[in-house]
Amino acid sequence: MLVGERMTHPIIYASPDTPVTEALGLMKREHIRRLPVVQGGKLIGIVSDKDLLNASPSPATSLSIWEINYLLSKITVKDVMTTNVIIVTEDTPLEEAARLMADNKIGGVPVMRGEKVVGIITETDLFKIFLELLGARELGVRLTVVVHNRPGELAKISQAIFNAGGNIIASGTFSGDDPSTSVITIKVSGVEEAHLKALITPLVISLKDVRTC
Repeated sequence: MLVGERMTHPIIYASPDTPVTEALGLMKREHIRRLPVVQGGKLIGIVSDKDLLNASPSPATSLSIWEINYLLSKITVKDVMTTNVIIVTEDTPLEEAARLMADNKIGGVPVMRGEKVVGIITETDLFKIFLELLGARELGVRLTVVVHNRPGELAKISQAIFNAGGNIIASGTFSGDDPSTSVITIKVSGVEEAHLKALITPLVISLKDVRTC
């Protein structure tokens, strides 16, 4: 799956001369937490709600409300934006975008097509994909098992579920406690919990969890 398939678009953006107060209002109305900054059709920065809030005077200030509003009206997005922007393209794999966001501790990255911003991929978009991958919105039996990290382990489990008349709604493979093992989470419909547990237990190192949800 690629970024272009799951990015948020059309893009909502700010110009460098947008006042901080106006940018904050835009974020609140659109329920977003970051804005690409575009000038002349080109990306020149990105600003988050934290950047904008940090530009506001401290609550302990002795300034009057009129003085505060005057000062805020003079602060624009270009004064607080990040100019060294990490970007991805529409054909970037989703896992690469997620790695960039995790490694750089950021919550979203603009999506480019050449020099044009065509969308943004955020942590919220990735959370939605995670829910789909694990079948969180579908009813079934959820199994988490520990298996040997070698070819054919998942195939054995899948074949057993198929033979029992079950359907795999979702699955995910994760690292085990050491390189020799993997942890697999599978969500299955069409097989009762007790039957599925009895079916799978002999095929795995251990059954960590089973529940209907």
